[in-house]
Amino acid sequence: MPITRLGLMNLTRLGAPVAIWHAPVDRAAWSATAGKVAAAGGRLVALWATHRDETAGSSASVSAALAGDFGLLWMELSLDVGESFPDLTPSFACASRMQRAVADLNGLQAEGARDRRPWLDHGLWRDGPPLAPDASPIGADARTLPADYPFVRVEGDGVHEIPVGPVHAGIIEPGHFRFSVVGEKVLRLEERLGYVHKGIERRFTALPALEGHRLAGRVSGDSTVAFAWAYCMALESATGIEVPERAAWLRALLLERERVANHLGDLGALGNDAALAFGLAQFSRLREDWQRLSKELFSHRFMMDAIVPGGVAVDPGTPAADRVRAQCDAIEREVRTLRGIYDEHAGLQVRFMTTGRVSRELALRLGLTGLAARASGVAQDLRVDQSFDPYRRFDPQLCLQTGGDVAARAAVRFDEIFESLRLIRRICEGLPAGPVARDVSLPVHDGARGVGWVEGWRGEVMVALELGSGGGVNRCHPHDPSWQNWPVLEHAVIGNIVPDFPLINKSFNLSYSGHDL
Repeated sequence: MPITRLGLMNLTRLGAPVAIWHAPVDRAAWSATAGKVAAAGGRLVALWATHRDETAGSSASVSAALAGDFGLLWMELSLDVGESFPDLTPSFACASRMQRAVADLNGLQAEGARDRRPWLDHGLWRDGPPLAPDASPIGADARTLPADYPFVRVEGDGVHEIPVGPVHAGIIEPGHFRFSVVGEKVLRLEERLGYVHKGIERRFTALPALEGHRLAGRVSGDSTVAFAWAYCMALESATGIEVPERAAWLRALLLERERVANHLGDLGALGNDAALAFGLAQFSRLREDWQRLSKELFSHRFMMDAIVPGGVAVDPGTPAADRVRAQCDAIEREVRTLRGIYDEHAGLQVRFMTTGRVSRELALRLGLTGLAARASGVAQDLRVDQSFDPYRRFDPQLCLQTGGDVAARAAVRFDEIFESLRLIRRICEGLPAGPVARDVSLPVHDGARGVGWVEGWRGEVMVALELGSGGGVNRCHPHDPSWQNWPVLEHAVIGNIVPDFPLINKSFNLSYSGHDL
């Protein structure tokens, strides 16, 4: 659908490598535009709010990023003091938790929303909404217990509840899962997150814009490259900077290495959760070798701080490219062997197949994104759909499965490893010469906007950025695809048995940290 079909006034194309637009809207257009995008098969990428000073003409605004064939639309609705905004859940089910987060962080309510329960605020914030203009630093009284959370109760003969978390037996982040079960069959799962809220969105406003990439890279440690690239893309689009060609290729190299590292780790963990400890041992060994070379070439196992405004901070050179290609060849041989073992292991496939199934229809209705969506037959991948340099030169292939179960999500991971290895080899073979960074000059005026939009290993990562005068940040909203995918996990578990939950959960491998900003 062309962007003009949306009928928006004051539409502005933001300087970015993909088609990204900004448009102020009124209340009627806010709801109508969301409805048109949803009807055309588009999706909600993110929803957030911003408080304004008195000179802005309104007290706040609420923004939504909508994606479709037209690219990405940032629509923004100005709000007066105490004004609510129209609920977007009739068009996009995944808007619910984002709107609840806006209520917690900004004190702005979605008008007509059915679910108004707190999401990030556990009743311990003593200074009000942390993103409100008069908020004090967030503090909590250690002597105060968290507020009770009104979980939905399932009643009936033989129904009982199993609470899991928020503290878990493994070394993982905290999240509470409340199961309603009959015997071991799951009737309902309800999640409670927000235990690792870190105040990241407020912290951005205290940093110089040229330093924000470091914080962005720490939103979710397993996606440090994706978030840092998205932040830098947003800053570069806001300032009209085009990165050198060699830097763009190196960014793609870093992103694909991040993708491979996470898929290797997840495939091992999936094997372990299905009692195949051999799989965990072998994939852990491969991931360790992969990350050791990343540390040697890019100064960090997770390649943190390698992407900077204007380019990259590292340039491994031609000899390093040869080593990367050699490692790709070695890893591919071993992963192909391991895939054969996984596919032919009857016990593993019994646990994988039909477990945690999400149909394509359910995935589309709930807004599932990333590799989990592709495992349910949803053909979405920014590297393919919104291809920009350098990806348009590599002809990236979409890795798609239709089963929607644990087996399909594992298969997508295998396929994406092989595709990422191909892309990495292509980058190493054709890496152009030239500089790897360019100076970024910040605008002197207030309010320059930019958006970064990157296909991370888990799904699409987006950063919306508004610059202030003097090199500061007025607002930065980083968005992890886990916002869309956590609610889908609740549906994927229904009808399965309780012991399969760890396997289903790991097949999504969603981020707590990237969600609890």
